[in-house]
Amino acid sequence: MTFGVITVLPSMVESVGLSQDPSDRMRHQGSIAIRSLSLTQRTGERDVLERVEIETFLALAEELHFGRTAERLGLTTGRVSQVIRKLERHIGGALFERTSRTVRLTPVGEQLAGDLAPLVAAMEVALRKTADASRGVTGELRVAFLGEGTAPALLKAVALFGERHPDCRVEVREVQLSNSRASLVDGSVDVLVASYPFDGMACGPALITEKRVLAVASGHPLAGERSVSVEVLADHPVVQYPEVTSAGFKRDRTPDRTPSGRPIPKGPAGASFSEMLTLVAMGKGVLPVGEHSRLYYPRPDVTYVPLHDARPIERGPVWRTGNTNAYVEEFVRAVADTANSVRVPRDAGNG
Repeated sequence: MTFGVITVLPSMVESVGLSQDPSDRMRHQGSIAIRSLSLTQRTGERDVLERVEIETFLALAEELHFGRTAERLGLTTGRVSQVIRKLERHIGGALFERTSRTVRLTPVGEQLAGDLAPLVAAMEVALRKTADASRGVTGELRVAFLGEGTAPALLKAVALFGERHPDCRVEVREVQLSNSRASLVDGSVDVLVASYPFDGMACGPALITEKRVLAVASGHPLAGERSVSVEVLADHPVVQYPEVTSAGFKRDRTPDRTPSGRPIPKGPAGASFSEMLTLVAMGKGVLPVGEHSRLYYPRPDVTYVPLHDARPIERGPVWRTGNTNAYVEEFVRAVADTANSVRVPRDAGNG
């Protein structure tokens, strides 16, 4: 099916009630402030996409995983499947290719996502600006960090941003593996400083670059090595990140195969980074991590062994493209200007 013009109707924008804080409505997870979109086809017919269809389609287009999409929107996986099937009937063609292991956009799905996402993002930004103006807010930026190692670098950028924009209030908080993506999606966080890659988000420039090391139990056969190759991952189970972690991040941190193609056995998953290190200490597996873990997560039962042939890890600002505004852009510039002054301490020991 070929689409013509995406028409914005007056009924598309939800009214913001005076009895509620508009920003709270905008921060509600999964909420897109749209009632419907009119897709004018070249045949001259007019179809209307309902809000739940737009929300579900765009979320699944980002996540490419029915379970994560359902959790993100507060729906069941069955409901997500139902909405997508209805939308595909509505459109007249498949939007996703599904197998038992993967979900991918079809060419038609890619076209629809490319058309809808910028329009929805622009409307969210417009409503956010209106909500701020109605409250008389001159400026507010909500930044967060994931992992203790990113906090000092983040605070340097926050300090520089504050000097340049004293009229903008900056709120700093910590997020966890379980809610880092959701915090960006629901708008409760504007910018997150975290490790790359971060699927479906804008990112960069890198604020921290660090070498990779392998976390092993202190009694593990590899604990006494001066350094090891990434190829050793094929010989030991690798502790896994929680299910909510993005697919791209997991491919980078805990890949399925070594560079030479050898399969890597999967160990148990942890719900948090500390829990993952506990699994390592229990001998349940090994875990590739950044070298900052030596300093921020020292443990007598865990040893960090350098991976001499692994690519470095980069950490920096991550944000939703649809949430880009002047303050976000200025904060990213502050990150770039402070990046060269940030160094990861080396002599931290293995704990």
